[in-house]
Amino acid sequence: MAMDRATLEGYLRDAFPDAVIALKDLAGDNDHWSAEIVSEQFRGKTRVAQHQLVYAALKGRMGGVLHALALTTRAPD
Repeated sequence: MAMDRATLEGYLRDAFPDAVIALKDLAGDNDHWSAEIVSEQFRGKTRVAQHQLVYAALKGRMGGVLHALALTTRAPD
């Protein structure tokens, strides 16, 4: 079981409607993704806290439906 681009982007857009989101399917299998997310919601938060927000947005699907997600997160410049 994998997570396609539209599903992954939907979860992220719901949680970060203001964000610029760039997704890349690293292995061509809808199972290993990289995501760059630029959102005002990340301002003033540690990298760990930023990533926790992303994992929360995925509603428990990390490690199950979504096997791997390489994250780059930051607030806008």
